[in-house]
Amino acid sequence: MEQLVTIELFGKPFTFKAGSEVKKAKEVADILAKEVARVESEQSVGSSTTSDLTTLMMAALNIAHQNVELENNVSKLEQDIAERSAKLIRQIDEYVQ
Repeated sequence: MEQLVTIELFGKPFTFKAGSEVKKAKEVADILAKEVARVESEQSVGSSTTSDLTTLMMAALNIAHQNVELENNVSKLEQDIAERSAKLIRQIDEYVQ
């Protein structure tokens, strides 16, 4: 059953439909809202004014960058686990023989 989730960006509410995982949709919306707020606060320190679209794009790019870093870390971790597992299996095989 679809439900509506509302996120506030730039002082305006935006509502979207969420599938069966409303809790996850709210988490994602909260991540975006926090990143937009962080980008806005960084921009307010500078002298330039940035459009809402630019702020949103910067926030989305930051989140995408974090995602890529996490995916790379997971890949490295999986590789490390595979290597350690293979080493342990070899050691067990040597001990058993």
